[in-house]
Amino acid sequence: MPCLDISTNVNLDGINTDSIFSELTKAVSQIIGKPEKFVMILLKGSVALTFGGNKEPAALAEIVSMGGINTEVKRKLIATLGLILENKLYIPRARFVLKVFDTTTGRQNSKL
Repeated sequence: MPCLDISTNVNLDGINTDSIFSELTKAVSQIIGKPEKFVMILLKGSVALTFGGNKEPAALAEIVSMGGINTEVKRKLIATLGLILENKLYIPRARFVLKVFDTTTGRQNSKL
């Protein structure tokens, strides 16, 4: 079950987040290869966050998944999620950081 947790200093009041959730869910599902019904998205706005010493629009995200993560998937996630945030919340891709965790990394014969 992939879980994407996004924190941004952008105020989300008045923004239609439904389309953001929809696009993020589809992107994560397609890139990681997990069904949409198992994808969880958290989006927190107005977070006290600076990047490069200033408070211009920025975002920090973490994605955790049980499998489905490799170098190519990481690259696609960074590019695609960054583009969605840039188009929907006007966060420049250069001000978006994504941390990626695969809970099965290093495990042999995981039962999960």
